[in-house]
Amino acid sequence: MNPLKICPKAPPGAQPIVDQITGNVAWGVLAVFGLAALVSIGAIAAGKLLAMPHASKWGVVGLCVVLMAAIIYMIWPGMLDSVVGDGCV
Repeated sequence: MNPLKICPKAPPGAQPIVDQITGNVAWGVLAVFGLAALVSIGAIAAGKLLAMPHASKWGVVGLCVVLMAAIIYMIWPGMLDSVVGDGCV
């Protein structure tokens, strides 16, 4: 280990609070994904029932966007961790 490396450290007692905030954000993002999927499915159903093809089309697009965002949400932390590493500079 290089003695000139500077590694950031959280203040004492801050880690439980950071973990709580991180957990709340993760559940909030999951809820947004679910809500967006429900709205997209509703748009597809409404478009089919009311003969509005544009609503159905945008509902399918919405589902595709939610799926891609969920995949990126699962991949991004691993990519970021591999680039940043342990945070020491």
